[in-house]
Amino acid sequence: MAEDDCGATFALAQGDEVEIIPVAIDVTDSAMSAMEGAMSSSDGDDVLVVSVLGGGCSGFMYDMQIQTRPTDEGWQFVSCDDITIAIHDRDSVQLSGITLDFENSLMGGGFKILNPNAAKACSCGKSFR
Repeated sequence: MAEDDCGATFALAQGDEVEIIPVAIDVTDSAMSAMEGAMSSSDGDDVLVVSVLGGGCSGFMYDMQIQTRPTDEGWQFVSCDDITIAIHDRDSVQLSGITLDFENSLMGGGFKILNPNAAKACSCGKSFR
């Protein structure tokens, strides 16, 4: 534990147990086309990582990144044709059952995640709780 000039302390959480469930994801045709386009220049080891980050106006935000397939433990992989989606076990409860969609519009187009696990979603569609 470290103390700063104001006397406040900071400590990291100690080993909270994380519930892990098998991940199932639905991908719409429009999202599949968008993923194929985004990953067309990637090498064969690249995956689409979908994760949950703290923040946003509702408490959590979605994050999507194309990166090299993780080799460490704790990942689940969902195959959609030639695309692989990776979800970390720590995000499995929040992300299992999502539908990955893609909207192509002048006002706010892009990937959208429809999440039946979210108690509340922000109007921007980027954050939830």
